[in-house]
Amino acid sequence: MKKSNYITRAGWDRLDKELKFLWKDERPKITRSVSEAAAQGDRSENAEYIYGKRRLREIDRRVRFLMKRTEDLTIVYPDVQQEGRVFFGAWVTLVNEDDIEVIYRLVGPDEWDVKRGEISIDSPMARALLGKSVDDEIVVHAPDGERVFDIVSISYKLKE
Repeated sequence: MKKSNYITRAGWDRLDKELKFLWKDERPKITRSVSEAAAQGDRSENAEYIYGKRRLREIDRRVRFLMKRTEDLTIVYPDVQQEGRVFFGAWVTLVNEDDIEVIYRLVGPDEWDVKRGEISIDSPMARALLGKSVDDEIVVHAPDGERVFDIVSISYKLKE
């Protein structure tokens, strides 16, 4: 399944910050340490040199990915017309069959983090929520079976 090319402003800022850190801080620091390690002589048994080269490859791979990915992304800003319905960027409060309340925000696939309550717009939960309103019931097809939730509230304001 193809990933969506949507991202929130906060998600974009996090990716941009990571890219700048890797390119302007981390890569030059590792390059210096590799140069210093190479100057010490035999590179075949120089762990610092070998680790540094490996770390440079990891950084370069991540930088290439971030540069390519950020070119394809579209920052989505919530619109006033969306109020009352679930769309990208919404904070949704749900109650499951056991009366347990959960809060999720629908974000892009590059920024989801369940610990922060952010789920990918491409996830089964988010797809079930899209376009729904308060008091609607949704059925999510999870690996452990169907789960039913009621939508309690929808907000586009940032949570603290």
